Amino acid sequence: MSVLVHLVDGDAVSQAGIGDMLQSSGYRTKAYGSADEILQQIPDDESASCIVIDVPAPDTVVRDLFDRLSKAGSKLPVIFLAGQGDVRAGVKAMKAGAEDVFTKPVERDEFIEAIDKAIARHRLAHAQDGWARMVMARLQQLTRREREVFELVIRGKMNKQVAFKLGTTERTVKAHRQKVMEKMQLRSVVELVSCAERLGLLRPVDP
Repeated sequence: MSVLVHLVDGDAVSQAGIGDMLQSSGYRTKAYGSADEILQQIPDDESASCIVIDVPAPDTVVRDLFDRLSKAGSKLPVIFLAGQGDVRAGVKAMKAGAEDVFTKPVERDEFIEAIDKAIARHRLAHAQDGWARMVMARLQQLTRREREVFELVIRGKMNKQVAFKLGTTERTVKAHRQKVMEKMQLRSVVELVSCAERLGLLRPVDP
């Protein structure tokens, strides 16, 4: 199924033109007549997509739009279309969080390329978020002692050092390490460390 692009445009003629451009490039579109309309039915961002906004909007509306999308939990990339000569609106949109800004009339190839890149980045970010949620769920399955072993192992501590630190035996540490690897569904300490780095868990700890 083709990717859906959410198109916000209060001008029916402009909306039809941009919609035709997107559809001829293989995208499906869902049209909204105003910023308020899309905010009343925030798009689901579980599937790769993006939002194209072409509305004449004062600075406060631009900021409010991005704030409300963010507060609603939407991570969909937004591409903003500004009127010719309306540089200020474009700058405000970029500062507010727009993925890209185009001045109308848009150059087709550049515009579609921006759409492609925005959706690819959203797809990658969504996959990374999904991976992080999965790994964190596994991490939460560790017992308190297993988590202590995990924290020391990812920092390069050997079994003897872990045992001394925790006041236990190397044999017990080995058993906990095995459980950690099983619950995290990993095969090596290298993979364990890599996961910890990607999750931001390798911050300095008190000695």
